Amino acid sequence: MAGFVSLFVALLTTGMPVFLVLGLCAGIMFATSGQPLIGAAQLVINELNSPTLMALPLFVMAATFMRFGGIASALVNLAAAWLGGLPGSLGLVTVVACTLFAAICGSSVATALAMGTILIPAMLERGYPRSFVLGVVGASGTIGIVIPPSLPLILYGIVAEQSVPRLFLAGILPGLLQTAAFFVWVLFEARRRNFPIEPVLPFAERIRLTLAALPALVVPVVVMVGIYGGFVTVTEAAALSAMVALLISLLFYRGFHWTETLAMIASGLRSAASIMLIIATALAVGHWLAESGAPARLVQYLLGHRFETWQFMLAINALLLVLGCFLEVTATLLLVLPILAPALRPMGVDPVHFSIIFTHNMEIGLIHPPVGLNLFVLSSIASAPMGEAIRGILPFLALLLVVLGIIIFVPDLTLWLPDAVFGAMTPRH
Repeated sequence: MAGFVSLFVALLTTGMPVFLVLGLCAGIMFATSGQPLIGAAQLVINELNSPTLMALPLFVMAATFMRFGGIASALVNLAAAWLGGLPGSLGLVTVVACTLFAAICGSSVATALAMGTILIPAMLERGYPRSFVLGVVGASGTIGIVIPPSLPLILYGIVAEQSVPRLFLAGILPGLLQTAAFFVWVLFEARRRNFPIEPVLPFAERIRLTLAALPALVVPVVVMVGIYGGFVTVTEAAALSAMVALLISLLFYRGFHWTETLAMIASGLRSAASIMLIIATALAVGHWLAESGAPARLVQYLLGHRFETWQFMLAINALLLVLGCFLEVTATLLLVLPILAPALRPMGVDPVHFSIIFTHNMEIGLIHPPVGLNLFVLSSIASAPMGEAIRGILPFLALLLVVLGIIIFVPDLTLWLPDAVFGAMTPRH
């Protein structure tokens, strides 16, 4: 295990892409342990054939259609229609619009990219400080991986063998808590720093913009009603969301012409392929770790030393926060979860509750220096130095840590909704 960690860190520091680092580590570890590489390849192929895993590239495709098809703009207009007259109106619009977009696409980076492209120039033009603009867009984008449908929660469900619909429900209240925390902070900052106030639109105009946004809101409704109504599986809901997003983009918002559909599909496939490469190589590493007996030894160590649940949670959160600074969300999840999953129940931790703790840590990693992906996205969009993005993100980073503490110590926030819909899995004390 120590050899794997040393090799992984050494390769990662060379700047090599994560999927190559994982693939080389897996190959070297299988070779040195005498396990046949062909067996590892067959195991990975079998894992990739998972019907649930097929939902991931389909949701990525839906996010691509929404980003380029005009759906993101419609959601921004909807939020702006009802938030005029409040201090820092565009900052509040950013928080609400990111939440709405997150409920459709399931990706933090895609949310930050789509919303940042629209809102960063608008906020800068209205005189907002650039560091604040980068901070609010980057932090609000992280809501994309906790509000369902969430791509990391799909992967968590596969690796930890948990119900994905139950995980989706578990993310709703924590995601709304995060939205509320950001909303209140932006309102406070706006009053303190006299940010611009957008005019209140006439009621008729607000109704018009709301009606114009209704087709965009069809996508999350189709997904949630389909899954929780028992009409479709998660994978079928993902395919349905991609198809509905494409049709709405072409018929209602016309963000791209139908002749550009193949180019949009190619863009979505490139994004999905990069994620699937990381997943495939991380699965190979996960199989080696399982064969090495590391998860079983971890469980025995924890139980043998009689760690309290809070000590276990403190150590795991510290580990995840550090890893989140350097690794992409998918790689972190697929590297760490196969080791941790067997230890959760013996340590008194509900796997559904832990899914949101894990995901929230990954949210923090997305905006945590030095390697938070959202920081790079925003710095690129705004042509701003990385240091400015980091300064703007710090207050929101503190809020995310507070929300993480609430999620950890108030498990009902996570478990109440899935238990109410599906029934409690195990008694809670």
